[in-house]
Amino acid sequence: MTFEEQTAFYKELVDKELERYMSFSDGLKQDKLFKAMKYSLCAGGKRIRPVLALEFCRVCGGEYKNALPAACAIEMMHTFSLIHDDLPCMDNDDMRRGRPSCHKAFDEETALLAGDALEMYAFDVLAGGTYCGVAADNVLKMIKMLAWASGHMGMIGGQQIDTEFEGQPLGLDELLKMYRLKTSRLLQAAAGMGCLSAGADGNTVRNALEYADRLGLAFQIVDDILDVCGDEEALGKPVGSDKEKNKYTYVSYVGLEEAKEKAKLLTDEALGFLTQFDGSEFLQQLTVQLLNRNK
Repeated sequence: MTFEEQTAFYKELVDKELERYMSFSDGLKQDKLFKAMKYSLCAGGKRIRPVLALEFCRVCGGEYKNALPAACAIEMMHTFSLIHDDLPCMDNDDMRRGRPSCHKAFDEETALLAGDALEMYAFDVLAGGTYCGVAADNVLKMIKMLAWASGHMGMIGGQQIDTEFEGQPLGLDELLKMYRLKTSRLLQAAAGMGCLSAGADGNTVRNALEYADRLGLAFQIVDDILDVCGDEEALGKPVGSDKEKNKYTYVSYVGLEEAKEKAKLLTDEALGFLTQFDGSEFLQQLTVQLLNRNK
C-alpha cells in the first residue's frame, strides 16, 4: 500500500473499533453522557496516536490488530484532554475539529463528565489487550505507561503548568519541558504501547520513546507556528488564540523562522531514532508529513 492508503486503512480500522466501543445500550438514564462521549471521540481528526501504536506494533514484528486496544485507549485519553482543554475554565474554545466543542454541543457539566468517562474507559479498553494476543505482563506495562503519560507527571501535569503560568514568561527551557509533558507524553505512550503489543524488548521500547519525545516537541512547535500563520478553515479552529490569550509560545520567544528551524532539527532527531527499526518507511513519511502539515 502507498503511504496514503496505509494511513486511510489505519484510520478506518480505528474509527470502526471506536464506534464499536461506543455502541452502548439505548434507554439508559445516562444516555446524554454516552452521546457526548461519542460526539467527541468519533469526530474524526488525524488519529496520529492510534496510527503510531498500530505501526510500531507492526514494525516490531507483531500483528497490527494486537495493538487495537492500545490504539483506541490512547485516542480516548487524547479526546478526554481535548474536551477538558476546550472548557471555559481552561482554554474556552468554542470549536474543535470543525464543529462546536463538546460543552457547546451539550453543556459544561456533560462535557466535564464525558471527558472523565473517556479517561476511565481508556484503561478498561486497554486491560482487554489480552484478548488480542498481548501477554498479560505487557498489558500491565501498557496500563502503567498510559497512566504515567496522562497523569500528574505527563499530560495533565503539563496542562497545569500551561494554565498556571498563562501570560507569564516561563523561559525557553521550561517551555520545552512543559511541551514534553503536555504533548510528547501521549505520543510516547502510543509508540511504546505499540512496541509492547508486539512483545518488543526494553531497548526497542526506549528507542520508540526517544523518537516520540522529539516528534512531540516538533509537533507542538508546528502547532505554535500554525496558530500564527495557519488557515482557520483547514485547522478547524480559530487561529491567533495564543496571542489573544497572552500565551508565551516557542514562536513568541524566538520568532517564526527560528521556530521552523527548531521543528526541522527535532524532526531530524526523531528520524534518527527510526533507523533502529527495520521497515520504518511509513513512520518516516508520517514524521516528515507532520512537520510540513497545514492543520
